[in-house]
Amino acid sequence: MTNHENMSGVYVPVTGIEYPEQPDQPILFPKKLREVVLDEHYPYLDKSFLARLRHFLVYLGIFVLVFPVQKIRYGLKIEGRENIRKNKALFRNGVLTVCNHVYRWDFLACLQAVRWRRMWFPARPDNLESSDAGLIRAAGGIPIPEGLAAGRKFNQAFDELHSRKKWLHVFPESCRWDFYQPIRPFKKGAFTMAIRYQIPVLPLVISYREATGFQKLIGTKHLITIHIGEPLVPPPELSRKEATVWLRDEAHKQMCSMAGIKKNCWPAAGD
Repeated sequence: MTNHENMSGVYVPVTGIEYPEQPDQPILFPKKLREVVLDEHYPYLDKSFLARLRHFLVYLGIFVLVFPVQKIRYGLKIEGRENIRKNKALFRNGVLTVCNHVYRWDFLACLQAVRWRRMWFPARPDNLESSDAGLIRAAGGIPIPEGLAAGRKFNQAFDELHSRKKWLHVFPESCRWDFYQPIRPFKKGAFTMAIRYQIPVLPLVISYREATGFQKLIGTKHLITIHIGEPLVPPPELSRKEATVWLRDEAHKQMCSMAGIKKNCWPAAGD
């Protein structure tokens, strides 16, 4: 990693993965098992009884089973929860959390960090054609479509979630790079959503620790720490475009700092 400098003592995982040159290029390509048509007739926010039951059961499993397993498997540590407690009034109409996208269970780590809150998130459409489709949908994933008519239905789903003051989540790096330490550039779409709904952005960032003891014995290579930052609200004098850029840049800067990065090898702007 050229032009990248960490603070003293920061652990950088050795993965053996050859990461792409383009920061938004996926390294994982899920096997396609089904065809999903994402048009204006697709139920982006599925309110059927069966969908609501699956949602309840999946979150019950996450809260009761996955959270303890995450602690055991990855030694999950959570830092900065006081930033949620002291800003409850700011979050009364909802919040948009953002995080680096770096391992299979990272969304679950975000849920664990914000403690017992359900969140909804835009999902890559190819994941809805994979074996993970059911879990992604039940956990709150809403696939990103193409086309104006389908895009309106996608936006309407998030409009309704916001009207119910639900928490939203986005991975602004757009794709997962396992155990990658720098913070990649961010897509602006996450932050336009925050401006659209006039809700704060809450930066989260995942950093790593070397596996020792029991976790090393069971084959875990890297332990996980998730940090909760200070919520971001753009200055009121900025235009919508300027506020979007401000949120993106400030979230990126804060996340780099929390991850122990002195000089990041990627810029904040990803589009």
